[in-house]
Amino acid sequence: MNLIRRPRRNRQSAVIRDMVQETRLSVTDFILPVFITEGKNVRSEVSSMPGIYRFSLDLLLNEIQECVDLGIKTFDLFPNLSESKKDKYATESYNPDGLYLQTIQTIKNRFPDVAIMTDVAMDPYSSDGHDGIVENGKILNDPTLEVLGKMALAQAQAGADIVGPSDMMDGRVGYIRQVLDEGGFHEVAIMSYAAKYASAFYGPFRDALNSAPKFGDKKTYQMNPANSREALIEAQLDFEEGADFLMVKPALAYLDIIKLLNDNFHLPIAAYNVSGEYAMIKAAAQNGWLDGERAMMESLMAIKRAGANVILTYFAKEAARLL
Repeated sequence: MNLIRRPRRNRQSAVIRDMVQETRLSVTDFILPVFITEGKNVRSEVSSMPGIYRFSLDLLLNEIQECVDLGIKTFDLFPNLSESKKDKYATESYNPDGLYLQTIQTIKNRFPDVAIMTDVAMDPYSSDGHDGIVENGKILNDPTLEVLGKMALAQAQAGADIVGPSDMMDGRVGYIRQVLDEGGFHEVAIMSYAAKYASAFYGPFRDALNSAPKFGDKKTYQMNPANSREALIEAQLDFEEGADFLMVKPALAYLDIIKLLNDNFHLPIAAYNVSGEYAMIKAAAQNGWLDGERAMMESLMAIKRAGANVILTYFAKEAARLL
């Protein structure tokens, strides 16, 4: 046969395959989400997320050292708080002596060169388990912004490098930017959860933080999984309001949305490879149904290939070891 084009020529050896590889993963692409909990000497595994733990602050410092040695330099912190610390207005979220803000301060003192990203949302601190203030079963948008502003400012004061509004309230990026700027924190970046979908893949995360809504669901603020053009509206607003990164969450079922934002915005695009995506691969691997390492690396590669510059993933440590 007289074939002019034989694409297999570029696959004939490992050296050539490496040379023509289009997408490369690097440890510097990763942000590791970390669960922090009250107490001392606590390291409790999240049952639905094998290999992922809730750490008390003392043990968290060892964990961060281990990650830094692997090249992981950015951490996204999430607090697991007792019910007694939660109230309707999430006041614990800006308590300077509370677990979360003390943790940020301690990490930045010990590891001045790591980047700390924070979560800006009411649900870990809310007695209702929602991302906004609840009145008569409704999530109130504008009054919630005030709480988010106080939270973001307190996090910046504690030493946060990037704040991550994950609440999906309208106008929150602009409001937080204004609060940070008025407080003199012009250099603190905002990684906006621009397209955050009302997904079934968040289950294990809510187990980890005991932060499931006490009633109803989050569909009046998180996006409908059926919609993609709506993601452009959300991203455009966050872009105009001053976001420094745009995030898509979840990642694997939303690769088209990652590509859509990457094609339309000249900002770094982040993707959150969420707890349920982690749990699926882990469960299948434990059952011997999948090669866990290969499935992990293929998934991370797909997220990067779709256009994410930054990947928040619970696989960060494992992937860093392989890379």
